[in-house]
Amino acid sequence: MTEQAKILILDGYTINPGDLSWGSLEALGNCTIYDRTPVELKLERARDAEIILLSKVKLDAAALESLPKLKYISMLATGYNNVDVAAAGRLGIPVSNVPAYSTESVVQTTFALLLELALHVGLHDASVKAGEWISCPDHAYWKTPLVELDGLTLGIVGYGTIGKAVARVGAAFGMKIIAHAPRIPQDQGTVPVNFVSLEELFASADAISLNCPQTAENGGFVNVQLLSLMKPGAFLLNLARGGLVNEADLAQALRDGKLAGAGLDVVAHEPMLADNPLLTAPSCIFTPHIAWASLAARKRLMSIVTANVSAYLGGSPINLVNGQFL
Repeated sequence: MTEQAKILILDGYTINPGDLSWGSLEALGNCTIYDRTPVELKLERARDAEIILLSKVKLDAAALESLPKLKYISMLATGYNNVDVAAAGRLGIPVSNVPAYSTESVVQTTFALLLELALHVGLHDASVKAGEWISCPDHAYWKTPLVELDGLTLGIVGYGTIGKAVARVGAAFGMKIIAHAPRIPQDQGTVPVNFVSLEELFASADAISLNCPQTAENGGFVNVQLLSLMKPGAFLLNLARGGLVNEADLAQALRDGKLAGAGLDVVAHEPMLADNPLLTAPSCIFTPHIAWASLAARKRLMSIVTANVSAYLGGSPINLVNGQFL
C-alpha cells in the first residue's frame, strides 16, 4: 500500500449528486470518480484499482478474478449482495459495508408510507385542490376509510438496528410490537416485543415491516403462502430489499384483497422495469428507493466510507462483512 493508492468509485452519483464533497476520500489517494458505470465498462475502469467503492455495480466471482490489482472493496451502502463476498474472501479481498448510517431516515420513510396507506393524505390533498371541499355541503368528508394506528399490531421481520428503531416509533404510536428474527437478539431495544414465528407474524400483524437483509436463502420469501395468511385489512411495508418479495404474488394478493395495501421503497430490479406487476396493482404505493437518501444520512455515509478506506490503508480494515477477515 502506498500514500497514493488508486481509489475507484464506480457509481457515485446517487451518493453525491453534487451536494456533498468527495474531498475526504480524495485526500487518501489517487481518486477516480464515475457517476455511473455501464456493465460493459466495469472491468476496463476497474483494472488498475487497488480500492473500489461501489453501491449497485455488481462484482461477481468472475469479475473479481479478473482484477488482480484489487485489494479492498467498500460498499457505499449497508447492503452488500451486489458483491460475491465469499469469492472476494477466497481472493484475499476484504469487503466492508456502511452500517447504521441511515437508520432514522429509513424509519421516517417507513412511517411516511404507513401513514399514507392509513390516511391517504395525497388523495385528500388532490381532492381539496380539485374543489371538492369547496363544494362539499359538510364541514368534513373522507374519500376512504381512515385507519388509526393506536392499538394495532406491528410485525417486524428482522430485528437489528433498523428493526428496533421501527419498533420504537411504532410503540410511540401506541402499536403492539411482534417480531421475527433468525436469532432473538440479546439487546431487544427499549420497547416490549414478542418474538413469534414468521407464519404467526404474517397472520397476526396489522402492518408488517421488512427490515432484514437479503441473502441467498431468503430471496422471494414473501410469497403466496405467507401473503395468504395476512389479514384483509393489513399493510405490507418493504424498505429493505426488493428481492425479498415475490412481486407477482404480491400483485395478485393485492388484486384479490388478501391485504389492504403495500408501501414499497424498493423493488427487485432497480430502476423499476415497465412490466413490474406492482405498477398496476391496487393500493400499492412507492417511493423510488429514497429511504436512505436524506442529506443527513448521506453525510454519515460519506464519513463512514472515508473511515473504512482510511482503516484499510492503516492495515486494520473495519466494518467487514466477509467472515474470514473478522
